[in-house]
Amino acid sequence: MHHRIFFLMGSLTFQTLFSQSVFGKWKTIDDRTGIEKAIVEVYTENGMLQARIEKILEVGKEDAVCIKCEGELKDRPIVGMQIMSNFEKNDDGEYRGDRLFDPEHAKTYRGKVWLDPGNTNKLKVRGYLAFFYRTQTWHRVKQE
Repeated sequence: MHHRIFFLMGSLTFQTLFSQSVFGKWKTIDDRTGIEKAIVEVYTENGMLQARIEKILEVGKEDAVCIKCEGELKDRPIVGMQIMSNFEKNDDGEYRGDRLFDPEHAKTYRGKVWLDPGNTNKLKVRGYLAFFYRTQTWHRVKQE
Protein backbone atom coordinates (compact mmCIF):
# COMPACT_ATOMS: atom_id res chain seq x y z
CA MET A 1 0.00 0.00 0.00
CA HIS A 2 2.80 2.42 0.90
CA HIS A 3 4.49 1.72 -2.45
CA ARG A 4 1.33 2.72 -4.33
CA ILE A 5 1.04 5.99 -2.42
CA PHE A 6 4.73 6.76 -3.00
CA PHE A 7 4.34 5.99 -6.73
CA LEU A 8 1.22 8.14 -6.97
CA MET A 9 2.89 11.07 -5.18
CA GLY A 10 5.97 10.73 -7.38
CA SER A 11 3.84 10.68 -10.53
CA LEU A 12 1.93 13.78 -9.47
CA THR A 13 5.15 15.61 -8.61
CA PHE A 14 6.68 14.72 -11.98
CA GLN A 15 3.52 15.83 -13.80
CA THR A 16 3.49 19.14 -11.92
CA LEU A 17 7.16 19.80 -12.65
CA PHE A 18 6.69 18.93 -16.33
CA SER A 19 3.68 21.20 -16.68
CA GLN A 20 5.71 24.12 -15.30
CA SER A 21 8.50 23.85 -17.85
CA VAL A 22 8.94 25.96 -20.97
CA PHE A 23 9.95 22.78 -22.77
CA GLY A 24 7.43 20.83 -24.80
CA LYS A 25 5.02 21.54 -27.62
CA TRP A 26 3.24 24.85 -27.99
CA LYS A 27 0.49 26.11 -30.29
CA THR A 28 1.31 29.52 -31.72
CA ILE A 29 -1.49 31.99 -32.25
CA ASP A 30 -1.11 35.22 -34.18
CA ASP A 31 -1.61 38.00 -31.63
CA ARG A 32 -3.13 40.29 -34.27
CA THR A 33 -5.53 37.94 -36.08
CA GLY A 34 -6.14 35.14 -33.54
CA ILE A 35 -5.32 32.53 -36.22
CA GLU A 36 -3.68 29.31 -35.02
CA LYS A 37 -0.42 29.19 -36.93
CA ALA A 38 1.77 26.26 -35.90
CA ILE A 39 2.93 23.72 -33.36
CA VAL A 40 6.42 24.54 -32.11
CA GLU A 41 8.62 22.18 -30.14
CA VAL A 42 10.72 23.93 -27.50
CA TYR A 43 13.61 21.74 -26.38
CA THR A 44 17.02 21.91 -24.77
CA GLU A 45 20.29 21.16 -26.50
CA ASN A 46 23.74 21.80 -25.05
CA GLY A 47 22.03 23.35 -22.02
CA MET A 48 20.29 26.01 -24.07
CA LEU A 49 16.73 26.53 -25.25
CA GLN A 50 16.04 25.79 -28.91
CA ALA A 51 12.77 25.69 -30.86
CA ARG A 52 11.65 24.34 -34.21
CA ILE A 53 8.39 24.28 -36.12
CA GLU A 54 6.85 20.84 -35.95
CA LYS A 55 3.59 21.39 -37.83
CA ILE A 56 1.80 24.21 -39.64
CA LEU A 57 -1.85 24.51 -38.62
CA GLU A 58 -2.95 27.25 -40.99
CA VAL A 59 -5.16 25.74 -43.71
CA GLY A 60 -3.52 25.84 -47.13
CA LYS A 61 -0.05 26.54 -45.74
CA GLU A 62 0.79 23.09 -44.37
CA ASP A 63 3.62 22.61 -46.92
CA ALA A 64 4.81 26.24 -46.98
CA VAL A 65 8.39 27.10 -47.85
CA CYS A 66 10.33 30.17 -46.83
CA ILE A 67 9.95 32.26 -49.98
CA LYS A 68 11.13 35.52 -48.34
CA CYS A 69 14.23 33.91 -46.85
CA GLU A 70 17.69 34.42 -48.28
CA GLY A 71 20.70 32.16 -48.46
CA GLU A 72 20.45 28.55 -47.32
CA LEU A 73 16.89 28.99 -46.00
CA LYS A 74 15.50 30.23 -49.33
CA ASP A 75 12.63 27.97 -50.48
CA ARG A 76 13.25 25.51 -47.60
CA PRO A 77 10.24 23.90 -45.88
CA ILE A 78 9.09 25.81 -42.83
CA VAL A 79 8.18 22.57 -41.05
CA GLY A 80 11.35 21.49 -39.28
CA MET A 81 12.87 24.97 -39.38
CA GLN A 82 14.66 26.14 -36.24
CA ILE A 83 13.17 29.42 -35.04
CA MET A 84 14.99 29.87 -31.71
CA SER A 85 18.66 29.18 -31.18
CA ASN A 86 20.78 29.13 -28.03
CA PHE A 87 18.56 31.03 -25.61
CA GLU A 88 20.10 31.16 -22.13
CA LYS A 89 18.18 31.06 -18.86
CA ASN A 90 18.64 34.03 -16.55
CA ASP A 91 18.09 34.37 -12.79
CA ASP A 92 14.46 35.42 -13.31
CA GLY A 93 13.61 32.12 -15.03
CA GLU A 94 13.41 33.79 -18.44
CA TYR A 95 15.28 32.63 -21.52
CA ARG A 96 16.96 35.23 -23.72
CA GLY A 97 18.71 34.99 -27.05
CA ASP A 98 19.68 36.78 -30.23
CA ARG A 99 17.98 34.48 -32.73
CA LEU A 100 14.19 34.45 -32.75
CA PHE A 101 13.37 33.84 -36.41
CA ASP A 102 10.05 34.62 -38.08
CA PRO A 103 9.97 32.59 -41.32
CA GLU A 104 6.77 34.26 -42.53
CA HIS A 105 8.55 37.62 -42.76
CA ALA A 106 12.13 36.25 -42.92
CA LYS A 107 13.22 38.43 -40.01
CA THR A 108 15.42 37.68 -37.02
CA TYR A 109 14.90 39.33 -33.65
CA ARG A 110 16.41 39.29 -30.19
CA GLY A 111 14.01 37.35 -28.01
CA LYS A 112 12.78 36.55 -24.56
CA VAL A 113 10.67 33.55 -23.46
CA TRP A 114 8.96 32.94 -20.11
CA LEU A 115 6.02 31.12 -18.62
CA ASP A 116 2.95 33.21 -17.85
CA PRO A 117 3.06 33.52 -14.03
CA GLY A 118 -0.74 33.25 -13.86
CA ASN A 119 -1.00 30.20 -16.11
CA THR A 120 1.94 27.86 -16.74
CA ASN A 121 0.13 26.46 -19.79
CA LYS A 122 0.83 29.76 -21.55
CA LEU A 123 4.24 30.74 -22.87
CA LYS A 124 5.12 34.37 -23.51
CA VAL A 125 7.39 34.89 -26.51
CA ARG A 126 8.68 38.40 -27.13
CA GLY A 127 10.70 39.60 -30.09
CA TYR A 128 12.72 42.82 -29.96
CA LEU A 129 13.75 45.10 -32.81
CA ALA A 130 15.69 48.07 -31.41
CA PHE A 131 13.36 49.66 -28.83
CA PHE A 132 10.21 48.06 -30.19
CA TYR A 133 8.84 44.67 -29.22
CA ARG A 134 5.91 42.36 -29.84
CA THR A 135 4.74 39.60 -27.51
CA GLN A 136 2.75 36.52 -28.42
CA THR A 137 1.13 34.03 -26.08
CA TRP A 138 1.58 30.40 -27.06
CA HIS A 139 -0.59 27.64 -25.60
CA ARG A 140 0.73 24.34 -24.28
CA VAL A 141 -0.23 21.32 -26.36
CA LYS A 142 -1.50 18.58 -24.06
CA GLN A 143 0.51 15.37 -24.38
CA GLU A 144 -1.62 12.41 -25.41
